[in-house]
Amino acid sequence: MNAAISFTGGSNSPDKDGVVGTLAILLGDLKLRASTTTTPASVIGPNSLADLSLSLSLEKPGSFAVDYDVPTKDVRFQFMNSVNVLDKRLNLTYTHARRANLTALDASLLLSPANKVWGSYGLDSRDCKVKYSYVQGGVRTFEPCYDVAGNSWDISVSQRILDGDVIRAFYRTSSKVLGLELLWQGANREGRFKISASMNLAEGLKVPKLSAESTWNFEM
Repeated sequence: MNAAISFTGGSNSPDKDGVVGTLAILLGDLKLRASTTTTPASVIGPNSLADLSLSLSLEKPGSFAVDYDVPTKDVRFQFMNSVNVLDKRLNLTYTHARRANLTALDASLLLSPANKVWGSYGLDSRDCKVKYSYVQGGVRTFEPCYDVAGNSWDISVSQRILDGDVIRAFYRTSSKVLGLELLWQGANREGRFKISASMNLAEGLKVPKLSAESTWNFEM
């Protein structure tokens, strides 16, 4: 049995600090996962239970996933499948969230090892997004994404460095958020670390919002 644990902490101002903890356990083809989100107020304040977020999930990668949000009692179902279209692999994901009234279909088509097209359509909201991914030389990735409903673009560029570590920059035109992410592994390659910095340019030049995440894998 394998297990992976990740903890995430972010800070921008004292009232926005937060910590996320996730525990994932592999049981054969199935993955059990429990995630919780807390804020400093939820730890020391009188409304700690109300401010605590807890979700549970059961997943078979590439097949299905069931998520249960404990505070809202919302259940989300996901079903995945793959088919071949003109000798190209098309991956499909159907998502339905009961309380959130969300029904969506995601599809990704691998045109070649360097070219991939991804699309998402909300059956209820009719929101539609289309993303294209191009890998240059196996080390640099360009990913423009167009939001049809919002008539806006998201653009990201990532670069592999050292032994597979990645640095990524992105900009979202709808929210005017500019960000930078660094993802690397430890010397023993058993852990993964991620540091992110983002800034909302619509609010002027301010101190970037920072977050850090670490993931460790071990066997039980």
